[in-house]
Amino acid sequence: MDTTRMPVGVIGFGVRALLTEELAARPDVEIRAICDPSESAQVRAGEQFPEALITGDLDELLAAGVEAVFVLTPDHTHAEVVGRCLAAGVAVFCEKPIAISVEDADRMLELARSTGARLYLGHNMRHMPVVRLMREIIQSGRIGQVKAIWCRHFVGNGGDYYFKDWHAEQSQVNSLLLQKGAHDIDVIHWLAGGYTQRVSAMGGVTVYGDPALHGDRAGEMMTDWISVDNWPPTAQTGVNPNVDVEDLSMVTMRLDNGVFASYQQCHYTPDYWRNYTVIGTEGRIENIGDGPDGVVNVWTKRHPGFAAPDEVIQIPEASGSHGGADPVLLDEFLRFAREGGATETSPIAARQAIAVGVLAAESLRSDQGARTVPPLAPELIRYFDDGQPGSHGSVPMAATVAEH
Repeated sequence: MDTTRMPVGVIGFGVRALLTEELAARPDVEIRAICDPSESAQVRAGEQFPEALITGDLDELLAAGVEAVFVLTPDHTHAEVVGRCLAAGVAVFCEKPIAISVEDADRMLELARSTGARLYLGHNMRHMPVVRLMREIIQSGRIGQVKAIWCRHFVGNGGDYYFKDWHAEQSQVNSLLLQKGAHDIDVIHWLAGGYTQRVSAMGGVTVYGDPALHGDRAGEMMTDWISVDNWPPTAQTGVNPNVDVEDLSMVTMRLDNGVFASYQQCHYTPDYWRNYTVIGTEGRIENIGDGPDGVVNVWTKRHPGFAAPDEVIQIPEASGSHGGADPVLLDEFLRFAREGGATETSPIAARQAIAVGVLAAESLRSDQGARTVPPLAPELIRYFDDGQPGSHGSVPMAATVAEH
């Protein structure tokens, strides 16, 4: 294996640039170029990485000799930016969600296959200890065949994270069932071993639509305003006055393997964590807490009424951001960028997750009726499920996304 430092580019230097800090600590990576159209972002990037090329021009970054790029830009830009990078032949790490429309996601998958450039999606929760522990329990057969999965997502920092900037606008994110929910929907699919076929939803802007909370945050970013003192939610200030993204959503799903699932997301809870319940034919599991101070409870015997779990398993501790998931995610991507091969994350799964979010948003904003997820071509699924065979790190610069 080539042990030289891999030259990489970072596109977008906002809040998710914390991933760049993880990259900078690695001896096998050279952050060669950073691209962001914002002058303030360029200043920050230059201060943190004085040896890197800092630019607002994507073409300049792509011409800097990078082998791989990290696309950390706002959600609505993913399709265009990733398309240009794939056409340039570099390996692409795209932050989730893959796109904010099913059509854009499908075009990105087709382009990755046609160019042979490697595409990787940043669904880091597949590497979170709590998720991996639950999956191991399920795969061990201890709770039998999975029949139902329920996820409650208490987004305690929702007012600070998502309702004071571009995240609050449908034109930028479509729905927080993509930006935030794509994680959990992907996890539901992974734990269940199937993809959603039918989806319906209800929800609304139940708190942050109050004009009394609105204000101007021009020139600021999330790190400037986040505080645990922003409580209760009705005392928030500086909420995006153009907010039209739901702060409360409830989704129901029927998967292609017969599993039924539900996902609830609330952005003004006092606590911040995810609770998964997985019910099988021989028991159930449920996490209490989702970090190293939490546990996964396992019930495999019949009990009258509420009962203590039959087994309590501590969630393993891991170092690094996002509960230790980000370092493992980077390990996987960097290996994939150079060598190819199978990965735990999946571009197909990323598309299927946002398809649920897109159709759920359509459902809750109209008749709350069920929608059918459009299928993908079997050969496209096979290409990505097989680890993108024949993909490579460089393609002719003549490749283009103009037709898309």
